[in-house]
Amino acid sequence: MRNHQQTITDDQWRGAKLIWDFHQMHHEVRPVDVAIGLGSHDLGVAAAAVELYRAGLFPRLVFTGGNSPTTAKVFPRGEAVHFREHAIDLGVPAEAILLEPNAANTGQNITRSRDVLAAAGITPNSVLLISKPYMERRSFATARKLWPDVEVICASEPLEFDDYLKSIGDEKLVLDMLVGDLQRVIEYPKLGFAIEQNVPGDVHAAYESLIRSGFTSRLIAS
Repeated sequence: MRNHQQTITDDQWRGAKLIWDFHQMHHEVRPVDVAIGLGSHDLGVAAAAVELYRAGLFPRLVFTGGNSPTTAKVFPRGEAVHFREHAIDLGVPAEAILLEPNAANTGQNITRSRDVLAAAGITPNSVLLISKPYMERRSFATARKLWPDVEVICASEPLEFDDYLKSIGDEKLVLDMLVGDLQRVIEYPKLGFAIEQNVPGDVHAAYESLIRSGFTSRLIAS
């Protein structure tokens, strides 16, 4: 058993691991024109962006994101602002970072970052989206819908599922997030927000089982 705030059974953990693996795109990371770091509650996104910048994979980086109910207390000046400060503290030159401080959802992360880049005279052919590990697939599907003329590659902090749970420190929250993001992968194409993604049967069964078990705080109303 694994415990934090709620007992996570072994079956629930295995189902969550299936969903975790599905959410990751497993792209081969290579040099691109620009990168976009998607704001969230997880400062590991900024740390991953720093490592990829140091590896020489892109010359310019956009951090995007305002606030949400899960981040307002942690990042009171906004997700992108705090991510930028963290990246500068870790050695990324300030002039390499562009800021988009207002986006309230993933679609706005994409479209407003595109606008910030355009205002800086940058029209990329390839973009590296850097997100939480379990947000790769949704960010990919969103970008392919809203910015279809660029090549999209996804990356995230290279953590195994167990290590990510430890880094966040709230297993219930992470499982809720996994379920919520998968719901969005399934539902958002119907609303025109993203391209459709095929969800394997075992992943869908794990998703439904976790919903029945109460991992529902991040679900959107249908």
